[in-house]
Amino acid sequence: MYLSDIQIVNFKNYIEKRYSFSPDINCIVGLNGVGKTNLLDAIYYLSMSKSYFSNMDNMNIRHGEEFFAIHGDFVFDSLEGQSRVSCIQQSGKRKVLKFNDKEYNRLADHIGLIPSVMISPYDIDYINGMADVRRKYFDSILSQLDKNYLDKLMIYNKLIANRNALLKQMYENDHFVEDELVVWDNQLISVAHFIYEKRKGFIHDFLPIFMHYFSTITAHKEQVNIQYQSSLANSDMQTLLKENRQRDFYSQHTSNGIHKDDYLFEMNNFVVKRYCSQGQQKSFLIALKLAQGEYVKQIKGKCPLLLLDDIFDKLDENRITELISMVNGKGFGQVFITDTDKDRISNLLTNNNINFNLIEIEA
Repeated sequence: MYLSDIQIVNFKNYIEKRYSFSPDINCIVGLNGVGKTNLLDAIYYLSMSKSYFSNMDNMNIRHGEEFFAIHGDFVFDSLEGQSRVSCIQQSGKRKVLKFNDKEYNRLADHIGLIPSVMISPYDIDYINGMADVRRKYFDSILSQLDKNYLDKLMIYNKLIANRNALLKQMYENDHFVEDELVVWDNQLISVAHFIYEKRKGFIHDFLPIFMHYFSTITAHKEQVNIQYQSSLANSDMQTLLKENRQRDFYSQHTSNGIHKDDYLFEMNNFVVKRYCSQGQQKSFLIALKLAQGEYVKQIKGKCPLLLLDDIFDKLDENRITELISMVNGKGFGQVFITDTDKDRISNLLTNNNINFNLIEIEA
């Protein structure tokens, strides 16, 4: 599977542009601010039906315009010819996603068809951010691989929203009715345990792959670990909800459950956020994303698109060379790399006998 062409209209800084790509490595070069990252984000839209960088689709419409449109022509191993994926957002209207001109009833039905992995400077938020950032990241991986997981997660989030709305209503009316909470609690229990078991099983399978990639990038200099932390590890959802109903009433939100889970990142038995250098953190994140690509390939049986945005900052030449060699191997499919230095990326790939397609973007 690979993306052969993309057409972008009124998306961020693009008026209208079309690009053609190689099935292998594509280098997108240009000065800062010309739209290299925006091109990667347009590709990500075709995969995940949303932006990698923003939750507000209307904000991605070019200033002064009423819509944006992204059309991508894909070649799938299992299908003859090209298949078109289109994502269209009109101002103030529902986002539309189409496959071969047939609109999806649910955007979620598209997730997993075109798996992708983005590596971006913004990924540092996975280390420095709050628990929900890490939780959403791992949920996005599982959602690409398991539609049932995505459906259960959407159900759980809706149930939590309804329970929280009831708690707020009770608090404002100063009237606590436990039986009304029990109605929502009974629906939450089985869904929560399903999600917990899926997350636990995922980390168990994912961790060795992640360790392998990190060890390769760093030449076996450091040891890493990811600990999945959940209140369901030591209790069950029914007990947690029952024991905290009064507390939830006064705080007006559900204080315990899998929506509070976290993932602890460690290097050499120390917390990565507190004790690791910027270079070590970058290596950690790159290994995390490469492991994601490998894991997706093992489960889905196809290589995800690999989108590498400004990856050379804070990496020494040896680690950059090792990274490029890995993504050029048989384990990865189509690759997109952005860089501000045309000569640097060209020389690096040429010196390693790697064929590539060069795309220069101007303001």
